[in-house]
Amino acid sequence: MINKAYPVPKEKVRTEEHIKKSRFICDIMPVSTKGEAKEFISSIKSEFPDARHHCSAFIAGPPQTGDMGMSDDGEPQGTAGKPMLQVLQGSGIGDIAVVVTRYFGGILLGTGGLVRAYSGAVQQGLEALEVVMKVPMRRVTLEIGYAQEGMLRRMLPEFTAEIEEQTFGADITFSLIMPSDQVESFSRRIVEDTNGTAELLVEDEDVWK
Repeated sequence: MINKAYPVPKEKVRTEEHIKKSRFICDIMPVSTKGEAKEFISSIKSEFPDARHHCSAFIAGPPQTGDMGMSDDGEPQGTAGKPMLQVLQGSGIGDIAVVVTRYFGGILLGTGGLVRAYSGAVQQGLEALEVVMKVPMRRVTLEIGYAQEGMLRRMLPEFTAEIEEQTFGADITFSLIMPSDQVESFSRRIVEDTNGTAELLVEDEDVWK
């Protein structure tokens, strides 16, 4: 399976709204693991210890295949966590956790009202959220002659490649990192432009940046 880039939250965001005297506070946070999501949820509970509910949902990893979780936290089953997770899935954003904290205002919202309130709170939070792309990268080790160094350096921007390390000996060894979907075309170009004299080694696993 080829890993694909996907949007993730750039930073934490908080929004708030009042519905029939109940206060709904939505916190969204970038997370990359289930453990990070649970830590974030716990931190919000600690920040608002007197709130009635802290409903949550998260996707740790790519938006459709990442590790997912949800909690109604005392609200009627299916009225909070599930609709919140559905909004996250529909957004196409990964590495994301959301907690909607509710201070009860004394007026019952009913099942449908709760679903609309919690999903709406997450939607409002997403509208305020800035995202960045998380891109699968691959490390490449390349050994070339000194006469080919200038050619390589001119090529790098074309493939969004960066030099992580370089070693000078009989030849020059470069440790490069670049988007995974650029590796194949970069490798072909290096073989062509060095007449097959370059030595190229591509790591097997992606690095996420």
